[in-house]
Amino acid sequence: MRTPTLSRRRLLQGTGALVVTFSLPVILRAQSPAPSRARDQLDTWLAIGQDGRVTLSTGKVELGTGVETALSQIVAEELDVAVARVTVVQGDTALTPDQGPTVGSKTIQLGGPPIREAAAEARQTLLTLAAARLGVSVDKLAVADGVVSGGARRVTYAELVGGQRWSRAITKSAPPKRVAEYSVVGRPIARVDIPAKVAGSYVYVQNVRVPGMLHGRVVRTRAAGATVDSVDADSVRAVPGLVKVVHRANFVGVVSEREEQAVRAARELKVAWRSSDSLPDLAALYDVIRRTSASEKVLTSLGDVQAGLAGAATSLSASYQTPWQMHASIGPSCAVADVRPGAATVWSGTQHSFGLRAALGKLLGLPPADVRVVWVEASGCYGHNGADDVAGDAALLSQAVGKPVRVQWSRQDEHGWEPKGPAMVIDVRGGLDAAGRVTAWDYMVTTPTHSTRPQGEAGNLLAGREIGMSPRAGLIGGDRNAKHTYVFPTDRVVVRWQATSPLRPSALRGLGASQNSFANESFIDELATAAGADPVGFRLRHLSDARARAVIERVAALARWDPRPSPKASAARSGGDAAVGRGIAYAQYETETAYAASVAEVEVSRRTGEVRVRRVWVAHDCGLIVNPDGVRNQIEGATIQTISRAIKEAVAFDRAGVTSLDWTSYPILTFPEVPESIEIELIDRPDQPSVGAGEPAVCPIPGAVANAIFDATGARLRTMPFTPERVLAALR
Repeated sequence: MRTPTLSRRRLLQGTGALVVTFSLPVILRAQSPAPSRARDQLDTWLAIGQDGRVTLSTGKVELGTGVETALSQIVAEELDVAVARVTVVQGDTALTPDQGPTVGSKTIQLGGPPIREAAAEARQTLLTLAAARLGVSVDKLAVADGVVSGGARRVTYAELVGGQRWSRAITKSAPPKRVAEYSVVGRPIARVDIPAKVAGSYVYVQNVRVPGMLHGRVVRTRAAGATVDSVDADSVRAVPGLVKVVHRANFVGVVSEREEQAVRAARELKVAWRSSDSLPDLAALYDVIRRTSASEKVLTSLGDVQAGLAGAATSLSASYQTPWQMHASIGPSCAVADVRPGAATVWSGTQHSFGLRAALGKLLGLPPADVRVVWVEASGCYGHNGADDVAGDAALLSQAVGKPVRVQWSRQDEHGWEPKGPAMVIDVRGGLDAAGRVTAWDYMVTTPTHSTRPQGEAGNLLAGREIGMSPRAGLIGGDRNAKHTYVFPTDRVVVRWQATSPLRPSALRGLGASQNSFANESFIDELATAAGADPVGFRLRHLSDARARAVIERVAALARWDPRPSPKASAARSGGDAAVGRGIAYAQYETETAYAASVAEVEVSRRTGEVRVRRVWVAHDCGLIVNPDGVRNQIEGATIQTISRAIKEAVAFDRAGVTSLDWTSYPILTFPEVPESIEIELIDRPDQPSVGAGEPAVCPIPGAVANAIFDATGARLRTMPFTPERVLAALR
């Protein structure tokens, strides 16, 4: 499958465009600086073809979450055209605006509004032109699928544009449609990308081919922090098709004519490594985390927590622990790079083309304007996996040979070297008064940063580190959802930021949100048990936010919750193998966006310790819903993936490096283990801004599952994942 670089001009020529917004030649590598992508210009965002097709240009990208469809709906709604008439150009640094990374469930929340404003401006402009053409006032015009009617006459959008640029600033004075007028937004529109994916014709980054392309592999040892003593290039001279052995500092790779030749050369190349057993003992991981130096930051400070604890009728404390976890993308990362003197083009499944472009510029010694990153969808990422790293690999190898190079990571590469979601330790104390109300809450999470995205830093790329560039990253994500939204008279939340970590950390879906929510929602359940209270009623008693209360009440009704204290009366009985219980958990994502509450029903084998999540119910409030079907897809995917993280997933390593290098050593949920049903109730709030739905549902799942295990067995699991060994130990 061949994928030439897509230019706006070529795209619009293919659909008979009258408006040619950009005049870049169709080239396979960047030859000149990208045109201005000023966000306040209408030409930056939209163009209309001769057949009435609309082209949207956006810096946000499709990662399997359905945002291409949702953004198309926003444009179609404002312009009164069919969704099928909208084409979306995404994440090309030569053709699209920089809207920041596609992360954090922010595409609809932050990426949608400027697109809506641009489409509203375009519609107002078109109606003004139509009024002059048809000789009627704007308020007498009607629009249907890109055709404007007034009196007895009509004119199409394409006829109105007349082959000219918009040449117009976005004034923000054009009023978007009122929600009551919506006919496209809010409807379950079928995903625009699915037909090609089902038919097998969709072009993923793994399918990209360019003329003259070679194949590369990077040689890495399993040991973390290993350095290269020597490389014996003669050891692979006899490998057919070998083009070059590349060695720069601790970066070692091979380039061959064909992929299987590159695989063989990488396997047979003799490299002398110097390494040391620098990683901690996995069995002592959480003790090491507690001992590692850290800086403290107070996130919440309300009242005198110590006095609240001292005066409590009942006091509790607990510690929760979560492991290192992988993105574990089922398709390993891939990229293609074409680096020539003074210019480079890289095809990548990155989440932020512009941040990667700046990092690759530093890696290659080129100004960012001479680097073009063309986003092509990869096979799912669930956060910051190896997509940026493999782009760095391909870029260095291409620069070394002066030809396009494709690098396809192996399963072992992906598992071993992708940046990972870091382990965390959370210590919580709480107190109850005689009436069973919380008097004090004291929460401390210890974590390293959860993001080392490139964002212009070559040292944040694996290849950048290996050639001697230093990583730079802020303290991000580990505090996400550490703050709860319950109302307590005294409340303290502290994050202890570790400056170092044994493995390379970065953003896994939700960053620290699901781990912090696991601790918050487990401990609130422990307090409810100590108070002899129903877990649902106990939560509602400590919440004042009407939307928070609503998702809890709605999920309880959906699951036909039986109000009673937990654990259930039969939990302590030893008779019978299977124990069944239910648990609830709730969170507002980042304590400021979407609300999600989940009830999980589990079956626990007292004999084997195995946990099966049988059914899940979810209530979800993300404000105005753009595409209900897309939101349901995201909730279902987040639920299934987070069940896998809760009961199965943990990175294993020895003192040298990661040992979870395949699906046997890093198992994920299988199809037979998926819940029998996931029932979802969407709470649409047209009067509220849209916020994202890709990550909020990850928050309540681990807590709901842990609370259900406790309800079924009376055994409290405070360390993820809830493996059979841990369950049996807790039962004992």
